[in-house]
Amino acid sequence: MLILELNSNYKILIVMDATDLKIVRFLQAHPEISMSDLAEKVGLSQTPCWRRVKKLEGDGVISGRAVILDPKSFGIVVDVVAHLRVARQEEETLEALEAAVQTHPEIVECFSMSGESDYMLRVMSSSIEDYEKFLKKTLVHLPGVTGVNSSFVLKRVKLTTDLPL
Repeated sequence: MLILELNSNYKILIVMDATDLKIVRFLQAHPEISMSDLAEKVGLSQTPCWRRVKKLEGDGVISGRAVILDPKSFGIVVDVVAHLRVARQEEETLEALEAAVQTHPEIVECFSMSGESDYMLRVMSSSIEDYEKFLKKTLVHLPGVTGVNSSFVLKRVKLTTDLPL
């Protein structure tokens, strides 16, 4: 049995047994699987399997399923890691920056960071020139940004959405 804690106020938020873990492991590897095939793989009939999946979704354990596209198929060949520094660590500025980041599809990931940079963004573009325009017209004008340090990805060595379960 696996018990997940949200914080000290909630001792038992989500309880998963071995069958639930089988379900999430299998869905993680095969998100496109039909419910009948999943039920067979985890040793349940279809209705109990469906109920467990719905409960896991309702509990937020399964937050969605995705199709992973190859960026090169769409001419998106430049992958950039941009480290942002902000002027002041005030709630209003940080929330404004985080809201602004949500509006730009070129920004595919954003992390609030500890250390030398305040945020790390992953930005995808069709060319270095397009990224330069995005940097000049958008990134440096995000709320509170005082500096951007960009690094270009040379090769993707590993990309996974799988958690180490």
